[in-house]
Amino acid sequence: MIDDVEYQPEGSASGRPVDFPPRTTIIDEGEPARAIYRVVSGRVMLSKLLPDGRRQIFEVLGPGAIFGVTPNGKHDSIAETLTETRVAAFERVTAERSPAFGIFVADHLKAQICALHDHAVLLGRKTAVERVASYILDLVEASSADQTHNGDGVIVRVPMTRSEIADYLGLTLETVSRAFSKLKRDGVVSYERHDGPMRVHFRRLRPLTGTF
Repeated sequence: MIDDVEYQPEGSASGRPVDFPPRTTIIDEGEPARAIYRVVSGRVMLSKLLPDGRRQIFEVLGPGAIFGVTPNGKHDSIAETLTETRVAAFERVTAERSPAFGIFVADHLKAQICALHDHAVLLGRKTAVERVASYILDLVEASSADQTHNGDGVIVRVPMTRSEIADYLGLTLETVSRAFSKLKRDGVVSYERHDGPMRVHFRRLRPLTGTF
């Protein structure tokens, strides 16, 4: 069950709730930008493709995040759901005429810009293990509020495949797999299957992110 939320910023255009199953393309690169979207629940990843088929995933968005904002009439990236997802879709032409909506979007994008700065540091300076550890930490911090961050561990699910994680962290698939294996051997994480629940030992993980 997806929780309901407030879809309409005060004084702005109305947002239409739309539900998507996992692994569904919401917008495609180059298509007309008719709407701006806000994630209500679930996970959405944004990516770009190079002409030779290589992909860079540059954002993984959770509830509250905005996407589909573009300076021209076309989307410049691909938005795909990772999990069951609900978005609020705001008609672009109507929304962009609303000063209240502009403030609403700007407030949400500020946090996302800071997150992109952190991701740039991750791609440019962190080691492979630090990148994977940082990704796992993001999952822990996005987990439900009733989880306890202690030495006994936090249970999370990894919504991305190893290949997608590689495209997000700027690593090869083999390097990502080795980093997960090392963290598992060292007792930082434990799991039976890549797509199953993963227990994360929070206190062991944090020092490995290269940030703390």
